[in-house]
Amino acid sequence: MNGPGDEQRLIAKLTWRLIPFLCLCFLAAFLDRVNVGFAALQMQADLAFSDTVYSFGAGIFFIGYFLFEVPSNIILEKVGARLWIARIMIVWGIISSSMMFVSTPGMFYLLRFLLGAAEAGFFPGIIFYLTYWFPTAHRSRTVAMFMTAPAMSGVVGGPLSGYLLDHHPASFQGWQWLFLIEGLPSVLLGIVVLFYLPNGPREAKWLRPQEIEWLTQRLADERAGREKHHALSLWRALTHPRVLLLSLIYFLVVIGAYGFDLFMPKILANAFPAASKSEIGWLAAVPPLASVLVMVFWGRRSDRLSERRWHVAWPALWAAVGLAVISFDVNPIVALIAAAVAVSGRWSCIPPFWALPTAFLSGTAAAGGIALINAVGNLGGFVGPFLMGWLSDLTGSYALGLRVLAGAYVLGGLIALALTFDRAKPMVRSAKLFQRSSEAPSRT
Repeated sequence: MNGPGDEQRLIAKLTWRLIPFLCLCFLAAFLDRVNVGFAALQMQADLAFSDTVYSFGAGIFFIGYFLFEVPSNIILEKVGARLWIARIMIVWGIISSSMMFVSTPGMFYLLRFLLGAAEAGFFPGIIFYLTYWFPTAHRSRTVAMFMTAPAMSGVVGGPLSGYLLDHHPASFQGWQWLFLIEGLPSVLLGIVVLFYLPNGPREAKWLRPQEIEWLTQRLADERAGREKHHALSLWRALTHPRVLLLSLIYFLVVIGAYGFDLFMPKILANAFPAASKSEIGWLAAVPPLASVLVMVFWGRRSDRLSERRWHVAWPALWAAVGLAVISFDVNPIVALIAAAVAVSGRWSCIPPFWALPTAFLSGTAAAGGIALINAVGNLGGFVGPFLMGWLSDLTGSYALGLRVLAGAYVLGGLIALALTFDRAKPMVRSAKLFQRSSEAPSRT
């Protein structure tokens, strides 16, 4: 490797080899997490579940997620990504398909809790895993590309879920077929992980020796720099003020995110009362499709400007505006556009956010700290949907709940602006290192 051009080619190679597959895995995971929002269009009536029962069951997923998040990520760091991510995916796929047998509120609560416990560790595990491959200067845009997967799950899952609700064999209800069919890809992908995913660069047979040498040296230098200025044990990372503040920001953002995600099909069904469930599925694909392009652009912009705080705050604020507009009795097309604004903000603030903890955490401290931020933050995934369901039963409308979600976004964005992180500065390697790497023998 003889210069910056070689670095860009290596990053492109890593991106194309890893990110599409990881996106596919995350798409399956996120679809299993939120498809209950579409199932509710039939399941609530079939099983006589109130909005409060539905929202509690939808949200209790995140309690299981919270309890097992940190242990799961620490185990991943110890046993390797390939084995642990495969375990996560296979188990959650089986549990997700088992949701077709729900018949009582208690069974609904139990299976959603177990699904959260099974999936715990996947997202923060992948965020941690990416630090094995991508230098700091490339991390936000890489996370942005990875985060297109859950956004795309709405593009794929919306039409698929709507179709399954309207067109299905008579042996089961549509919502039962939905859970069965959408859980199976996770199991199959989990098996593929065992054969496809390397634990790190030194296991990647598709990298040349000089590429491995350069990449491991670059990442080691960055890790040494972090440890020199932010040397943290696991316990200090878990109690560090920055980690706790990031957890609070993520908690507020997630309140708004999942509060809307898990009710968007029902809100769109109210806005378009004449639409079939299949048509609602297509309408629900519009906001995440619009958000994908915005999110990738925003992540690349954050890297180019080496700035994170404003790139977290602005999307949170425009998401709040979108939710506030939907809370009023507006034209259906305006409601759909506002939903697209809210969803694009929901996703665009995430990649710059996850560039913050990886800027000062490394090793086991990074595994634990990232997991804690994600675990505490995702408790908002219980609070947001529960508030929406409870306030809906209390007031007979989603308006107040949507305004509460908007307020959470505003508060999270303002706290992000108060962060005192240093601007992220890309690490530029010297020509000598490129020269040393180029002298390494080629793989035969």
